[in-house]
Amino acid sequence: MTDIPSMVTLRAMEPEDLDCLYEIENDTSIWNAGTTSVPYSRYTLYQYIANNKNDIYEDKQVRLMIENEDKVVVGIIDIYDYEPKHQRAEVGIVIKTGFRNRGYATAAVKMIKHYALTALHLHQLYVYIDKENAVSRKVFEHCSFNQTAELKDWLYDGHEYHDAILMQAIL
Repeated sequence: MTDIPSMVTLRAMEPEDLDCLYEIENDTSIWNAGTTSVPYSRYTLYQYIANNKNDIYEDKQVRLMIENEDKVVVGIIDIYDYEPKHQRAEVGIVIKTGFRNRGYATAAVKMIKHYALTALHLHQLYVYIDKENAVSRKVFEHCSFNQTAELKDWLYDGHEYHDAILMQAIL
């Protein structure tokens, strides 16, 4: 993969990332994109950072901080629901509100694909996206993810159901 952008760096979580993690995990405006529906305390997140080995084989996930060229954390990217038998995992990404629409998400997804292939030896990554989320769809399309399924009434926002699409990238 030769198209690895240098505008972001992916790194392991550090204790000083607690405030950033707290901000992202408790941002109710993004809860509908995933499965989170309860707030996390600082203590719980501190314990998560302290006890997380960031070993996909043990934790079944890897969570990395996304830093821009100024070493400012702009978001978080995860590989999770790792399935070792089939060498696949789901990917999720959150870019902090003030840093969206600057290319950070596309750069981070390209980097995580490279990492998944070269370091983790995964065969594929996949993502579920609200069908109406054109911005996320565009990011993953730019990163060579292809829509392979549409899931009716897959996401519930507390008021109505939304269709989701499944996008996959064969590495």
